[in-house]
Amino acid sequence: MALLYASVGHGGASGYLALLSLFAMAPQEMATSALCLNLLVSGLAFWAFWKRGYFSSQLTWPFVAASVPASFIGGMWHVSVPLYRTLLAIVLLFATLRLVVQVPETKQSFRVIPGFSVALPFGAGIGLLSGIVGVGGGIFLSPLLLLKNWGDPKRIAATSAVFIFVNSVAGLLGRLFGGQFQFGGTLLLVIPAFLGGWVGSRLGANHFSGLILRRILAAVLVISVLKLLLS
Repeated sequence: MALLYASVGHGGASGYLALLSLFAMAPQEMATSALCLNLLVSGLAFWAFWKRGYFSSQLTWPFVAASVPASFIGGMWHVSVPLYRTLLAIVLLFATLRLVVQVPETKQSFRVIPGFSVALPFGAGIGLLSGIVGVGGGIFLSPLLLLKNWGDPKRIAATSAVFIFVNSVAGLLGRLFGGQFQFGGTLLLVIPAFLGGWVGSRLGANHFSGLILRRILAAVLVISVLKLLLS
């Protein structure tokens, strides 16, 4: 999971949640553990893409500015499991379909980077939803940036990694203040997550083409939808 998600700049929280659901763990423990692993893997992904010069602060910070407080608030909310699974599955399925049917862009086709007036509402909405369901939000942000044509896949991967890291921190703090912070003792997963994240982030930043990243992202979304619907 870490290798696949890190290759597109993601932390992998949705994959970890699916994995942890196989064990007798409370939802609060699952979400907290997944977000902690998210911090590790998204940090590795950002470092790899940043070193290659793919990070764009102009693209990233408008989305981050609104998402952090929204994610904190979302982390404090209590919602039913069926509601969040249904909502997440619908969003991911829609994004997957759009990614599959859309023709890959050329380097000359990218639009101007969105300003604060456009990015803030999107960032706030993604942050709130991410805080509620216990993910970093990259699974929502990456398809949005690709579908809006606001950057190439590798620049989007770098932006998503930062977005996921800060929103994971905000979500964890929200759970802490909301009384939902319960670590599930998943220390045994730290080493494989680190190794997978380290390998995946370097493959994505140094070797995979933009088209391959797009296809991997679509595959990640499909896997997430299937796991949500079958769990």
